[in-house]
Amino acid sequence: MMDTLLVATANPGKAREIARLLADLPWRVTDLASVPGLPPCAEDQLSFAANARQKALHYHQLTSLPTLADDSGLMVDALDGAPGVHSARYAGEGATDARRIEKLLRELSRHGSGPHPARFVCAVSFVRYGREWIAVSGECRGVIIAAPRGTGGFGYDPVFLVPELQKTFAELTPQEKAAVSHRGRALARFCRRITQSAF
Repeated sequence: MMDTLLVATANPGKAREIARLLADLPWRVTDLASVPGLPPCAEDQLSFAANARQKALHYHQLTSLPTLADDSGLMVDALDGAPGVHSARYAGEGATDARRIEKLLRELSRHGSGPHPARFVCAVSFVRYGREWIAVSGECRGVIIAAPRGTGGFGYDPVFLVPELQKTFAELTPQEKAAVSHRGRALARFCRRITQSAF
């Protein structure tokens, strides 16, 4: 029988993206929507890696399922690395992607017309049998542009341009994004590690 892997996210866009990136593994991938009512995990750590570990341990302890969590965010040079670990809450709890982008561009408007160098960072933690077994990360460097472009992706994707492709994350196909994105790179490392391991 195929093992179930719980992906510790309630973000449907992120859940779909991670499920695609893990499609070659012999796991049935599910997310927090399949186990409603679980108490949320505080994301109050100072690094992406620590937040990912905290989330993976939290939901593993509640469900006993092998659990994968990622913590990811945008770091903008002109903003001294902000929004960083606060990327999802940058415009306040419950804010839409559009509101977060609006705040980001407003803050950046005080630092000239840009484009502004930035990087997306992703840390991944895999927990099984009560402890963390795998911790990997990935990043993608790009620039923040002055206005959103594209209809794909989620979060800050419409304003994050990959210079060598001259496209924003929101303009890339899922396959193109998987090849260059922070999450794609982190999960490719995770897949290599887990296929080489025995649990």
